Amino acid sequence: MREVLSTTFSSLQVRNYRLFSTGQLVKLLGVWMMFTAQDWLVLDLSGNSPSALGFVTALQFLPVLLLTLYAGKLADRFDKRKLLVIANAVFAATAILFAILVASGVVVLWHVFLFAGLFGMANAIETPVRQAFVSELVEMRLLPNALALSAAAFNCARIAGPALAGLSLAIFGTGPVFLISTALAVAPIFSYTAMRAADLYRSGREVKKGDAKIIDGLRYVGRRHDLMVPIVLMAAVGAIGFNFPVTLAALAKINFNAGPSTFGLLTTALAVGALGGALAGSGRRSRPGPYVVLGAAITFAVFEVAVGFAPNFIVAMILLVPTGFFSIYLAQAANHRVQMGVDGEFRGRVMSLYVLVFLGTTPIGASLAGWWGEHFGVPSSIWAAGIFCFVAAVSALIWQLRVSGDRLTVQAAPRPHLTLVRSIPEEPLVAPRVSVAADAA
Repeated sequence: MREVLSTTFSSLQVRNYRLFSTGQLVKLLGVWMMFTAQDWLVLDLSGNSPSALGFVTALQFLPVLLLTLYAGKLADRFDKRKLLVIANAVFAATAILFAILVASGVVVLWHVFLFAGLFGMANAIETPVRQAFVSELVEMRLLPNALALSAAAFNCARIAGPALAGLSLAIFGTGPVFLISTALAVAPIFSYTAMRAADLYRSGREVKKGDAKIIDGLRYVGRRHDLMVPIVLMAAVGAIGFNFPVTLAALAKINFNAGPSTFGLLTTALAVGALGGALAGSGRRSRPGPYVVLGAAITFAVFEVAVGFAPNFIVAMILLVPTGFFSIYLAQAANHRVQMGVDGEFRGRVMSLYVLVFLGTTPIGASLAGWWGEHFGVPSSIWAAGIFCFVAAVSALIWQLRVSGDRLTVQAAPRPHLTLVRSIPEEPLVAPRVSVAADAA
């Protein structure tokens, strides 16, 4: 048991990473409480409109489309730790103003729209910088574990945050939830400032201010098929398949006639499965292969379709557990495949592209999910998204097989099963350097 625990939580032996994960866990607990209360507040202010809920989610992620690539450029040019302190300070100040409006009882729907956009701007800068910063906290052999534990912290907050928000909404009302979440949002500011800069694992090559060009990062990815497949796949799945903040709130209140505390159970069930998926990848020591990512995407799509056809609240809650498991297992495997295959000087720009396609497409998907749910019913918006993700995953599988020269064979005896026949061995932990100097010139 000691060996298992030491392997699962090995990154926590690093002081800087302990500070990072603690600050993130505290902040994310407050963020999930706030976003859960915000979803409920939007439904109350809009008269149970899925479109309004989708619009708020779209505003929250729209800045990712506009600012994320620039944030990746900043991450490759400046001190990531200082950038994170600034971004988190802006987020905390915005949360304080929003909490005051809600607690005072003067909040109206356009206030929620405005602050959703402001939160999105802070997160658009913070997220790609934070993604790239993890590689500076631990050495390369611990990077998969560090990323997995970060995902586990995220999903612990997803479990506790909505549950606490649901209980607080039922007992105290909306105002106290926002006040509590605001108090928790300042935690990363203290954790980042307490880190030891001398202990960071920074790249030996310092990127000069004029060198970190966005177009060079895009060209770098364009030359790397092993990066293109997970990035394009997550663009499709992130846009259409990961719209549970919109669909679950509407499903609980409109289709299942649930109250705020019961609505929190659906989000908690999804998060319990997601936590399991994060921990399942915590023991990973090497770069995951493409078929790990593709297999997780296909399985996730199947379970999402099943959730859309759930006949009642209990069945939906049960199905959300494996759905959550494969959603985070997929996202984590894709993240590992990108992070562990990129050269250090391009990490910020590549991860900003990953965040852009994964989260930046959310405004499109959230608006579409809200519109679809309004016109054709919330359950159909879930199973239709699952079908779309299934088609995208199978298409990505065909793409991978054609480019790699691998093939799948079907065997009927002694029992039906698929066998993967590889044309070349799996690539190394970190892919070879790809030069873009000629194109840049």
